[in-house]
Amino acid sequence: MRWTPKGRSSNLEDRRGMGGVGKSIGVGGTVVVLILSMVMGRNLFTDLGISPLAEISGGGAPLTAEDSAREEKSVEFVSFVLDDVQSVWMNVFSNSNGSAYQDAKLVLFRNSVQSGCGSAQSAMGPFYCPADQRVYIDLGFFDELQDRFGAPGDFAQAYVLAHEVGHHVQNLLGTEAYLRREQRANPNEANALSVKMELQADCYAGVWAHSTSKRDLLERGDVEEALGAASAVGDDRLAQAANQEIRTESFTHGSSKQRSEWFMRGYDSGDPKRCDTFSGT
Repeated sequence: MRWTPKGRSSNLEDRRGMGGVGKSIGVGGTVVVLILSMVMGRNLFTDLGISPLAEISGGGAPLTAEDSAREEKSVEFVSFVLDDVQSVWMNVFSNSNGSAYQDAKLVLFRNSVQSGCGSAQSAMGPFYCPADQRVYIDLGFFDELQDRFGAPGDFAQAYVLAHEVGHHVQNLLGTEAYLRREQRANPNEANALSVKMELQADCYAGVWAHSTSKRDLLERGDVEEALGAASAVGDDRLAQAANQEIRTESFTHGSSKQRSEWFMRGYDSGDPKRCDTFSGT
């Protein structure tokens, strides 16, 4: 990807190496509580003594000067992508419905973090928290993306970030709230609805990628890098890697094929209206 270092984004919050706060329930516990809260229509974080609006902080070992210098290029890269993705969505919002786009924040952390949605660890991977409108990422995930998932390249990394910002777009448009209501009303469809949400975020990432192509920011192989990342984190591929049975009813993000196809739908059209995974049109 052709990009120009412009320093750190004003929407970047560097929480690497800061001490964690608050009561921790672990990654698995956080996910379970989030799902149960949506299904039961209750704020179970409060019941457990964990505020969904808790102060954000990172966790883990202190950030050394050597670590900081080594990761600075990645920091500048995610800053560039973050600002570029949000600039595109700002224009989309302005041109489509006249509403103002509200920037998401990007939080960098190491090992663990306290978000507005509870405690999380790096093993959870990048995620978006609608409660505080922040994307969270441990930059070490990019190494995993290449070494563990076999999806190298800077545009693979850009796809990941664009996908998470896609969740922010869903939050601003009310799609995330709609999903919660539907999951509460139809708990048996909770996983299927989650898949639709994730595939739409993939399509939104493709909409941004379409824009980069129009602006001549793409290099040869970039689209393939994004497709490689989308395929690598498909539920079926992850199940295979873990030597687990592939059960489509347990999918929460979609198959490798689905994720790639919806990314390409956004990329080919450049039109967010083509990303309606809920109606299937």
